[in-house]
Amino acid sequence: MTIGFIGCGRMGSALLEGALNAKMVQASEVWGYDPFPGAAEALSERLGIQVAQDNRDLAAQSDLILLACKPYQVVEILQEIKDLLTEDKLILSIAAGITIPTMQSQCPDKTKIIRIMPNTPSLITQGASGIAAGAHATEQDLAQACKIMKSVGLVEVVDEDQLDAVTSLSGSGPAYIYTLIESLAGQAQQEGLSADAALRLATQTVIGAGKMVEATGMSPAELRNQVTSPGGTTLAGLEALSANGFESSIKAGVHAAAERSREIARES
Repeated sequence: MTIGFIGCGRMGSALLEGALNAKMVQASEVWGYDPFPGAAEALSERLGIQVAQDNRDLAAQSDLILLACKPYQVVEILQEIKDLLTEDKLILSIAAGITIPTMQSQCPDKTKIIRIMPNTPSLITQGASGIAAGAHATEQDLAQACKIMKSVGLVEVVDEDQLDAVTSLSGSGPAYIYTLIESLAGQAQQEGLSADAALRLATQTVIGAGKMVEATGMSPAELRNQVTSPGGTTLAGLEALSANGFESSIKAGVHAAAERSREIARES
């Protein structure tokens, strides 16, 4: 099997390295193309992949084509390579907001398409991705796509209409968590900690809490109750968070991001 990556930026490069680390292919079986001068060539020098001359050259060489380009480029690229998309080729797309029907409309009728919503922690193999298969993609196709994404983190297979929720949760979620860490550390400074110590403690607290949920199998509510004593400091903090709309703000943010994802899909 040969894999082609259209787009060799940060995310495309991370997924490319993931495919190599998962031993799905050898470097000699991977093709890269990026219109930005030197991007694919740099990966070739570092990893030994093949560099395609253009999108059509890459499509002709590849069994699996991964679109890691900007969303506005997807339709144009598919139109450009349409006549090269034989029924045995598989298209994967990580372009936000570009739906499977939109992509299918630019391809031959039975083109196999899988849409993926990764997130930026995939860059350090700590990603959380949603993946949805089009009507013509097989179980084997889905397994191949999942193998690539599992090389950079967690994967959840969902229906395409659930990808808006995935986008609002794990796609946009890192920004929410960065804001939480920033707020925790910022106020800890006001309470007397140095900036460096506050940031380290806030970051590890978020990491540790997530790992507790993962490792114990307990619900977040159960874990929260375990550390909340009557009249204690944690209860005082939780009551202040609730009084200031902490939970409702988070829910509103997730909903707003999901709605915007739906709007982008309609606009495409």
